[in-house]
Amino acid sequence: MTPQPPRPEPRPVDRTLWGETVTDPHAWLRDAESPEVLAHLEAENAYVDEMLRPTEDLQARLFDEIKVRVQETDMSVPVRKDGWIYYARTEEGKDYAAHFRRALAPDEPLLLAPPADEFEQCVFDENVEAGDDEYFEIGVFEISPDHRWLLWGADRDGDERFDLTIRPLDGQDGPGETIAGVTYGSAWSVDNKTFFYLRADDANRPHEVWRHTLGADPADDVRVFHEPDERFFCAVGRDKDDTFIHIGVSSAVTDETWLIPADDPTAEPRRFAERRQGVEYSIGHFDGRFLVLTNDRGATNFRLCETALDATHPDDWTELIAERPDVMLTGFDVFRSHLAVFERADGVTRVGLAPWDRFAVEGLDAFTPLPTPEPVATVWAGANANLDDPEFRYGYSSMVTPSSVRLHDLRTGDDTLLKQQPVLGDFDPSRYRTWREWATAADGTRVPVSCVARVDRDDLLAAAGIDGPGPALLYAYGAYEASMDPTFSTIRLLLLDRGFVFALAHPRGGGEMGRRWYEDGKFARKVNTFGDTEAAARHLIDAGLTQPSRLALRGGSAGGLLVGAVLNRAPELFGAAVAEVPFVDVISTMSDATLPLTVTEWEEWGNPVDDESIYRVMRTYAPLENVDERPYPAVYATGGLSDPRVGFWEPAKWVLALRDHSTSDRPVLLRTELGAGHFGPSGRYAGWRDEARTLAFVLWALGWDTVEPA
Repeated sequence: MTPQPPRPEPRPVDRTLWGETVTDPHAWLRDAESPEVLAHLEAENAYVDEMLRPTEDLQARLFDEIKVRVQETDMSVPVRKDGWIYYARTEEGKDYAAHFRRALAPDEPLLLAPPADEFEQCVFDENVEAGDDEYFEIGVFEISPDHRWLLWGADRDGDERFDLTIRPLDGQDGPGETIAGVTYGSAWSVDNKTFFYLRADDANRPHEVWRHTLGADPADDVRVFHEPDERFFCAVGRDKDDTFIHIGVSSAVTDETWLIPADDPTAEPRRFAERRQGVEYSIGHFDGRFLVLTNDRGATNFRLCETALDATHPDDWTELIAERPDVMLTGFDVFRSHLAVFERADGVTRVGLAPWDRFAVEGLDAFTPLPTPEPVATVWAGANANLDDPEFRYGYSSMVTPSSVRLHDLRTGDDTLLKQQPVLGDFDPSRYRTWREWATAADGTRVPVSCVARVDRDDLLAAAGIDGPGPALLYAYGAYEASMDPTFSTIRLLLLDRGFVFALAHPRGGGEMGRRWYEDGKFARKVNTFGDTEAAARHLIDAGLTQPSRLALRGGSAGGLLVGAVLNRAPELFGAAVAEVPFVDVISTMSDATLPLTVTEWEEWGNPVDDESIYRVMRTYAPLENVDERPYPAVYATGGLSDPRVGFWEPAKWVLALRDHSTSDRPVLLRTELGAGHFGPSGRYAGWRDEARTLAFVLWALGWDTVEPA
């Protein structure tokens, strides 16, 4: 007998906005404390288990395929700081990493693989601290400047709140205090006895910066900053040169920074530059001056400026790098000898390095780009903790090249590979190829799509007796100016070795093609995000890379909204869809200012309560409201009971609507993590099992579950 999905009783609630009334039949599912709600989620999980029971052997094989590819006992490349090197090690059979350090003289070469001996000190073992907890994720982990104290805090249920603990590292007596109810962000002052941390409000918005002194009662901690505007988040950190503590205050489109001298932690915060709506800036202190990255003065793709310590008004900023219409300036880093800039052009990341003396004379011509041997690849800054380092550490990867840690000598220009992500088994990067396709959206915009597949894909399909184009998985996000850059994935090999093309769409709303690419995919133009993704799917089909019955669409969070919106537009293009923690009840959520993040999100999505034009646009794409009588593909949705970012009830209500309206007989499944939040289960083995289940669904839904990897 075919398992039947849960069908909870409707309890209709009407919502009226701008003269239109919409009925929500399952608004009651929002109550996380209700036994009925928990029973429904458990029933949905049981339904998933029953529906995917035919794939249990496949799930086990996929899990094993992941394990045999991963070097489970491994370690990170050490980072040198003062007289120490710090690194992390994983061990086979353990879910989490352990963190170590050892003393190293300044003239000693960096040890890439320090031995586990009597000179090694375990700073923190996540496996020990996690104990039997179902969920464990580090939220704060910071060593004091004198390397004698560790400040750490862990999230144990996925709600992104945790307690801070201070741990002695040099055998001294610990202060013993624990600070409860904090969120991400911390900074030590250079007196080594004072640190700053953040608290969140009821909407999970970091809104307060607090100061604690070692040995003091946490009840006596001092609130040093409070941000009352609900659009703004607070952050805290310390300059690379240890001169200032930075309190960053940011909304989606506006920034403000306050400064506290790192050697005078009780000083009142001093504002660097007053916030102005729509003006973003970030700063770094170096050699008695500030560098400022900003979009001020209409610099859409940002420019780099400098200013003196006592002259921080925008009128005093001196431009070092002007805005360029074809290059997005995304960041910078400083060394005593060099300036590093991070850029994005033609949808690809790049890093440039210039000696300060040459830069002062030659400007942009002084920059040497870091090598990127593949045209579709990603390069990023690594751990560069010291101002006087003579080398620049960076990361490099593509869809066929495993993530690599590299070192560029600032004196000689020599480039050295420190470590490349190990991939076990018979992995050979030459067996795969990566390239970029360009889809054309309805308005003529060219949309980049990064692709990877086996070189011998046609032979794989022929050997498997497959007629017609093979399978593909299309992944997309398209929001918050976040860039989904092409990098390597060991787990992705499971699909590629079964003849898949993996395609990563870069729709408007992301940041891949610069600031205007982002602005053309938000507010009234948000529909461009979904049209671009639909165009990417049609292009893959028209190019003969796949066909609708063998094409899966995947996205998470805002990318889950994308999945829902694209399925409403063109469900016939897909054989399967995966929507992880999908933000699909967008109008209801953006109409409720009491929910976490809603007010801050108005600058990303708009406020449908106060702006009728935004409501009308949302009404055209909101996934839940636009579910209709259509032949939807097989759908696998996920949620997290403790998720503070996307309410678990959003996917729960969406799957019920899909079941009620779909004119196909394809299954619609919902799995909710009852002990986790937005990012799914913690622990690498639980994560691998979760991914094995998801991939098994994709293979099963596309009729590809009997195809073995080559």
